[in-house]
Amino acid sequence: MNKIEEYILFHIDPEPEVLKKIDRDAHVNLLQGNMTSGHLQGRFLKMITQMIRPKRVLEIGTFVGYSTLCFAEGLEEGAELHTIEIDDELEDRIRANFAQSEYGNKIILHIGDALDILSRFPAESFDLAFIDAGKEAYWDYFEVTLPKIIQGGFMLVDNTLWYGKVVEEVKSNDWSTWGILDFNRKLADDERVEKVILPLRDGLTLIRKK
Repeated sequence: MNKIEEYILFHIDPEPEVLKKIDRDAHVNLLQGNMTSGHLQGRFLKMITQMIRPKRVLEIGTFVGYSTLCFAEGLEEGAELHTIEIDDELEDRIRANFAQSEYGNKIILHIGDALDILSRFPAESFDLAFIDAGKEAYWDYFEVTLPKIIQGGFMLVDNTLWYGKVVEEVKSNDWSTWGILDFNRKLADDERVEKVILPLRDGLTLIRKK
């Protein structure tokens, strides 16, 4: 952690204890524990949810549920969040994490392939979506998700600067980086949406459906 990040974290709202516990558990017990959103991004996700005030939120890529709980924390009463995780080995951990939080009752967990599960939802049934799944399929997730978002609704896409790899020489078999580069290039030319990349963590793209 650099000095700027330390300064930021000291001057924003504290990380809730339940999220600290979930983040610590992921880092200690999972190989890719750094996939949790973390303190700064988590507080941003909560606040932007409060700003947008969505009635229905869609998340693609639950991992251990850290970001899910941040969205749920920002939801108003009566709103709901559908989150999709492809790794069924994480299900018990996810459900246990949700059970620790007072906001867990706002969340509906789906286990399986998002491209299949999304077909169950009608068009324009979500106000806000968050994509944080397999990078090589980002554009596929975007194309399937966009029709599910209401006109004027928002999407957030994580990791779109990919630790700076988007401006470095890319290895031919680095499919995750190529996937993000492909997504960023296509999105830049997509006139169906407005978009801005925020240099938060390793890139977070905010998208508005026209």
